[in-house]
Amino acid sequence: MATLKALVVDDASFVRDLVKRTIRQRFPVIETTDAQNGRRAQSLMSRASFDLILCDWEMPEMSGLELLQWMRQQPQYEKVPFIMITSRGDKDHVIEAVKEGVSEYLGKPFSPEGLSKKIIKVMGSTLSHAMGRSGKSMAGPADAFKESAALLTQKREPAPPAAEQPTPALGALAPSAPASPKPAAAKSSMSLASVRFAESTLKSVVKDINLTEVRVIAKRDQSFPGILDQAVVDIDIGEGQMARLNGYVHQLQAVDKRRDTDFVSVTIRFVDEDPKKMEDLSRFVARFRAGKR
Repeated sequence: MATLKALVVDDASFVRDLVKRTIRQRFPVIETTDAQNGRRAQSLMSRASFDLILCDWEMPEMSGLELLQWMRQQPQYEKVPFIMITSRGDKDHVIEAVKEGVSEYLGKPFSPEGLSKKIIKVMGSTLSHAMGRSGKSMAGPADAFKESAALLTQKREPAPPAAEQPTPALGALAPSAPASPKPAAAKSSMSLASVRFAESTLKSVVKDINLTEVRVIAKRDQSFPGILDQAVVDIDIGEGQMARLNGYVHQLQAVDKRRDTDFVSVTIRFVDEDPKKMEDLSRFVARFRAGKR
């Protein structure tokens, strides 16, 4: 029986479902409620009490940072843990969130294990006592869904630690925070892209893109994701601005019919519902199709 309550806030339903599924499987004592933006979350928090907030940064109507600022002004939420889950992992944004009272910071894309560790860290004895009273173990069970996806795609071993981009601990106050990955950049007639996953970054070339998905081509000698793995695609929209588009792996396919093909096609299906991101993506798609990239 659930004894703690968590609110999951993200404009992408795919991300909300992933967070809720992880919590349900890993911490059955936590009951989850979700909201598609900060304004809706604010309304729910005003009517009910929550023990944990897990929130995206970039959302329509009210951002995660605005929700955090409002929350810390409410007596009942002054000390409630707030985990910011976002693709904004650069130093300035981490410091800004710390100043506003964020409890922990988790970069997208994230793994179920990474999310679980952050929840354990911010909830501490409150969570361990609740799990103990319910006879549940804090040791994480095997993620059957992830294992099935890895088996289906014959997912390779994760890239060496040096290639990983973990989110820094907030106690380090961000100086050690990794710089944001380089966005899609133009090189002659090709648009190069770095697609980020929880355990690796895929260097690739954009083959096609629309408002629903992007298809990239990558050399086979890299570490590939599994079907349904989270992804973040960084797109340079000009004038020093970058759009971070959240999505998931929809398809993996050999470029050639030969078994020894050197290239793999990866399709990332977008999940964002933020009008601003869709506007940025529309401009990029128009330039891409006009051959100006």
